Amino acid sequence: MPVLRRATGARRIRLICFPYAGGGPDVFRGWGDGLDDGVELVAVRLPGRGLRLTEAMYDDWDTLLADTFAVLSASGVLAAPHAFYGHSFGGRLAYEMTRLAADACPGATRRLFVSGSRSPNSPQARPYLHELPKDRYLDAVRAMGGTPAEILDNSAMMRLFLPTMRADMRLAELWDDRHGTPGVNVPITALYGRHDPVDGRDAMRDWQLYTSRGCDLVELPGGHFFLDTHRDRLLETINERLGGSS
Repeated sequence: MPVLRRATGARRIRLICFPYAGGGPDVFRGWGDGLDDGVELVAVRLPGRGLRLTEAMYDDWDTLLADTFAVLSASGVLAAPHAFYGHSFGGRLAYEMTRLAADACPGATRRLFVSGSRSPNSPQARPYLHELPKDRYLDAVRAMGGTPAEILDNSAMMRLFLPTMRADMRLAELWDDRHGTPGVNVPITALYGRHDPVDGRDAMRDWQLYTSRGCDLVELPGGHFFLDTHRDRLLETINERLGGSS
């Protein structure tokens, strides 16, 4: 779980980030210069990517959540004030971590950012992408944007990345309302892309039902991968919301 950027001067809050399906810490590596001085940036590396490439991917939520939370707890990153950010699959994971952290470290989680990720009660679109044959699956991923063509067109690279992408996407698509409302006692900022065909405004507007501390719904330019195409606007929003989180 690499620290991608130390706070400049006194650390005010730690931002713990979870990537989209198949992604790793590199998704957030370019964020450092755009965050306020007092924000430390941490990213979670799941199995099946980078230094953990040979580790088996998870195939059920219970094990994924238990193992991920155990690592976060053991590292000590949850003891100090922090916020969670997750995009798409990572948004689901960030929400579940927020729930677990509420019991283990009461009051330490100051905000949850869910980005391009449907609310728990929003139905998953069908057919499930993770069940599609390889060619149709790759066509669907290509249509979303976000994954460079040089990777999608490279058969050797896809042999490495495809199992991880499918495994994460399967979990994302099968995820549903595991707990019911009211959800968490943490403010939620729900961010969606104006032209996102996956999880746009309609899929995200009910996040307000899953917090007792208020939810703001923020539209950003771009499609599903607005965190890459409109990074500056996203980081401006994060800085604004974390401004009162000390």
